[in-house]
Amino acid sequence: MTFADFRRATAALILAIGLAASAALPAYAATVVTVNGEPISDVQVDQRMRLFRMEGNNTGRNGALEQLITEALQNQEAKRLGITVSNAQVDDAFLQIARNLNVSRDRLQQMLQQGGVGAETLQARLRAAIAWNAVAQSAIMPNVQISELELDQQAAQKVADYQNFDYILKEVTFIGNGRSGQANNYRANFAGCDTAVQLSLTYNDVAVVDVGRRHATQVPDAIARELAGLNTGGITKPRAVESGLSMLAVCEKVAAQDLTFVKGGLRDEAGSGAYEREVKAYLDRLRAQAKIIR
Repeated sequence: MTFADFRRATAALILAIGLAASAALPAYAATVVTVNGEPISDVQVDQRMRLFRMEGNNTGRNGALEQLITEALQNQEAKRLGITVSNAQVDDAFLQIARNLNVSRDRLQQMLQQGGVGAETLQARLRAAIAWNAVAQSAIMPNVQISELELDQQAAQKVADYQNFDYILKEVTFIGNGRSGQANNYRANFAGCDTAVQLSLTYNDVAVVDVGRRHATQVPDAIARELAGLNTGGITKPRAVESGLSMLAVCEKVAAQDLTFVKGGLRDEAGSGAYEREVKAYLDRLRAQAKIIR
């Protein structure tokens, strides 16, 4: 998974768990808190608590109120940055939740109604989630810094001795079932890559393919371990593949530490961690600067 994938997955997760309240409220709704002058009513809190019960969230009234305060801050920051969320975006997110639950849009609305939750409650929370995701992309993501030096150091610690090799390989495949005897016979008579094709001609249905250059971190761990124990001119034991039995011949082997692929995974982990910290810090600043009257 790339860092960009991680960002999309995080945004999708925010949407998938969302649901809540805003819309037109009855005239008798009492204000329980204001966030920078924006009121949050007892009806909104009640709706959020009902939604929490449907989700199995046991944080109760305090949890519902805190979530509504957070969403008010998120919406306000989106507005400050000129970010708007269209009804079409909200509708698409609503439909996606229905799909995630393997129900129709109408069935999702029925489920909400049965729980005493208005559809506008879900739509309001989705709107806040979409807005906040846009804030994160425009104002938070650019601040995520990843140290390449630290990644190099961490990657070097993760690479085992058997992974510090670079190979040029050929794959020899005995096509079909029941050919272990022939494959092992080929392996016993193997004398190097230069004669790999010639030797294969003494057997039926054998394919010899140039794999090309591969670093140990680019092959499955078990194969990398076996290759590390071979010298140039060696060949691995037969392994079952979809078409039959496969062996890898070592045409060239040199010591070479390549951290590219290890760093890729570490970059995703470091990026996601840094992103989450930046998001939390940004929201904490908004709360600290906000005028919240309870």
